[in-house]
Amino acid sequence: MTAIAVAAAALASPASYAQNQSAQEPPVAENGQWQHYPARPEAPEGAPNILVVMTDDVGYSAAASFGGPVAMPNFDRLAREGLQYTQLHTTAMCSPSRAALLTGRNHHAVGNGSISNVSIDAPGYTSVIPKSAATLGRVLRDNGYDTGFFGKNHNTPDWDLGPMGSFENWPIGWGFNYFYGFNAAGTDQFNPPLLENINFVRRDPNDEDYIFDRDLVDHMLGWLSAQHGTAPDKPFFMYYAPGTVHGPQQAPREWIDKFAGQFDMGWDELQRQIFARQKEMGLIPQTAQMPEMTEDVPRWNTLTSDQKRLYARMMEVAAGQLAFMDYQFGRVLDRLKEIGELDNTLIIYVQGDNGAALHDLHGSTNTYSQFAGVVMTEEEMLAQFDELGGEDTFGDYPVGWGLALNTPFPWGKTVASKLGGQLDGMVVSWPDRITDGGTLRTQFTHVIDIAPTIYEAIGITPPEEVDGVAQQPIDGISFAYTFDDADAPARHREQYFEMLGSRAYYKDGWLASTSVNWKPWEANKTDPYQTPWELYNLNEDYTQVRDVSSQYPEKLEELQLDFDSAAERYNIYPLSADFFGRIDPKYRPTGVQQGASHTYYPSDFRYPARAFPIMTNTWQADAEITVGGQGDSGPIAVQGGKFSGWALSLEDGFPQFIYNPSGRAQERRILRSPVALPAGTHRIAVGFTPQAQGVLLSMTVDGEQVDEVVIDRVVGSLAGEALIGRPQVDDRNGPRRCDCTVGPVTFTN
Repeated sequence: MTAIAVAAAALASPASYAQNQSAQEPPVAENGQWQHYPARPEAPEGAPNILVVMTDDVGYSAAASFGGPVAMPNFDRLAREGLQYTQLHTTAMCSPSRAALLTGRNHHAVGNGSISNVSIDAPGYTSVIPKSAATLGRVLRDNGYDTGFFGKNHNTPDWDLGPMGSFENWPIGWGFNYFYGFNAAGTDQFNPPLLENINFVRRDPNDEDYIFDRDLVDHMLGWLSAQHGTAPDKPFFMYYAPGTVHGPQQAPREWIDKFAGQFDMGWDELQRQIFARQKEMGLIPQTAQMPEMTEDVPRWNTLTSDQKRLYARMMEVAAGQLAFMDYQFGRVLDRLKEIGELDNTLIIYVQGDNGAALHDLHGSTNTYSQFAGVVMTEEEMLAQFDELGGEDTFGDYPVGWGLALNTPFPWGKTVASKLGGQLDGMVVSWPDRITDGGTLRTQFTHVIDIAPTIYEAIGITPPEEVDGVAQQPIDGISFAYTFDDADAPARHREQYFEMLGSRAYYKDGWLASTSVNWKPWEANKTDPYQTPWELYNLNEDYTQVRDVSSQYPEKLEELQLDFDSAAERYNIYPLSADFFGRIDPKYRPTGVQQGASHTYYPSDFRYPARAFPIMTNTWQADAEITVGGQGDSGPIAVQGGKFSGWALSLEDGFPQFIYNPSGRAQERRILRSPVALPAGTHRIAVGFTPQAQGVLLSMTVDGEQVDEVVIDRVVGSLAGEALIGRPQVDDRNGPRRCDCTVGPVTFTN
């Protein structure tokens, strides 16, 4: 009988048709296996949970367990109970180190030769992690893990940061099923521009005690509760990347005050104390020599009493932030112990993504100032002494502290040719597996080794293909062999380093490296191809203080050739040292079409700086609003915040525009209509017009000019995100909405 005939018979005599069918129970799983439902990946039996931690801009010797001045009981506890690695190398900058950690590949091999903000159109520098380099998140998710990412993400290209993505370059596109944190180099601890997955969220403006490091751990614990409660037999992978202590350095006042007076000795003496402790603790050889601080950093005893008081307080802020973050992290360890998962959790904790930062020679209370060409005076900073580390400052400590916190190694962040830029402390804890707790491991390791170590610990092989894309080789080498053998010969025997033209090549204890012929806290205009090379025998010269290139020219030439070979293999060339020059947006795609008009309406969506019309000397904003009464107030369109930005608003019925490039009153300009708006619909326009001398900033209301001012130049790299009809992210006191009705707001540049 044909199908049509069967159907016709059923319609003609449904009862008899049904009687001819045998009733069947719906199928159920047999031995836990379904026949037609898609199978879910399962982790290998007994697979450990994975917790990877990477802090930000923390020097090698900041923590007490590495001889430093900051007690971090929870980090130190892992060092006592686990293994302490003294030779973990990074790339000397954040985005590259994070890309290397997440993929197990060298940073240039995955398009992250430098940070995303200075990417260029060259294979090693696009800031795009290729599909041929699946991350830890993706590989572990595909092998049965629940995956969560918490904190700093600085590996999404600038042009993908907007509310339309592309989200394939966000954590959720890298295999993380949950993300809570921020997409940027650093963030305000009191008023962060938060993201949950791909959604823009705002901190509770009514929480007077809010601070990001606590909020971040609150979300970690919430996610862990959901994961463990839902699937207690399923392993998890948590990637915890707090922004601490990257600028702005901020912390609760009571945590800063815990360190009151502890840095009055100055950075010279702090360096000596750390160096002595490191020898006492066996962290460095007794024959090691302490490197000299650069002559550009003033000796502590030459400073005035006011300078000493200011600089010591800045270090107290950084120490307080680091200690507070450690306290929050301890809550995670306590929860893991409480639910019985701590012993079977492999924790790999990298204390810093590069050496301590060398951004501001004399420190700062607003890190955005330098992008406006402003150098803050000590008098200005002293005027904010009581606010340091609080909600109204956005600063960094002076270079002297950074150099001290990189002891025993010279230089620091961005300097890939010197150990102070490359080396960070690492501890590894896994109670169920590691039995040699409280001991040191001195084998050469690198952040690219972390992914293969995790794969080996779990018992999985990284895939050869993901989503039909062949995977490029893993460059790292697992250091799981060190878990049981402190004296095992190092298996990672060669490694290149390059960051903004600064470069080095390591091979079996020898290090060929370029000299530091620029100042990391200033614009670097040097030609990296002309930078001289040096040579160090680290087997005899642990702290890289004796250049022996004249004694071993053949060895230097050998390592230079090795670097050239690596450069060709990993897309290191072309070299460029000009960080500030490469910030220019002309070197990369933008998130919005330039030279066109863009119209927005009020919403809670935020628009990052590179996904919004860039402020130029021809930038214009035109807003339509409907006023209900003469006292209407509230935001119309804003970008950034109190430390750098602009805001168009109604203030008791008066249209007002604030241009605030540096956070300082000296550069701030305020345009204001002399007349309050009556009820009705109005158009407010502000914009810049080039002049023979300077740039005219003007405001019109309903076509009539109401105010103007001439400024010397337009600072186009205003930081922060734009919002329409909503206040700036750090504005917690003003109205959440305008009393008026905000219509379309159109921007041209």
